[in-house]
Amino acid sequence: MKSIAALLILLMIWTVGLAAFAARADRATPAPAPPTADAIVSLTGNSSLRITAAQKLLELGKGRRMLISGVNREASRTDIRDVTRGARRIYDCCVDLGFQAENTVGNAREIAAWTEAKGYKSLIVVTADYHMPRAMLEIHAAIPHVKLYPYPVKTEEVDARRWWRTRLGARRMIVEYCKYLAILGREAILSLGPKDAPERDAPEKAEPKPA
Repeated sequence: MKSIAALLILLMIWTVGLAAFAARADRATPAPAPPTADAIVSLTGNSSLRITAAQKLLELGKGRRMLISGVNREASRTDIRDVTRGARRIYDCCVDLGFQAENTVGNAREIAAWTEAKGYKSLIVVTADYHMPRAMLEIHAAIPHVKLYPYPVKTEEVDARRWWRTRLGARRMIVEYCKYLAILGREAILSLGPKDAPERDAPEKAEPKPA
């Protein structure tokens, strides 16, 4: 009986957390105008809304440059520009495309490499409303020294307020919530480790050879 009671309590906590997670996504949009940052990053998804929102921020001068992370390898710069109806001058001068990322972890790594190569210290992160919490965790873990400003975009196919009314909405929200919990658990475990990791990758100094 005790084990059943414990499972019911865990299920109740999980359900309350899911409701809070969905409510957080619902409240996130429409997002207020973010502060100006060094650059803007957009994580690709099932629609072009994220890229379009990031592009508008770039045109407003909210960042000096923009990275679109996770672009389909078969897409070209022209394809992306045509879909979002972006200004050619903006895309030619200030937009970079990342083709390596295939998931959120890959997005974080791609964004981190680009950010460090450019020397940026602050980013506006653009992605879907329900995806933003996990994306922020992953990107922060990859570049903890960079200031991140979230700019969530409402998802057309998932109504964060009534997500349970459709099979797609319920599946998308539940899966994302479980992934978010997994990342929270991972970061909690990592935080218990030593704060200053030894320089294992640093090359050892070669011993001088006798003359």
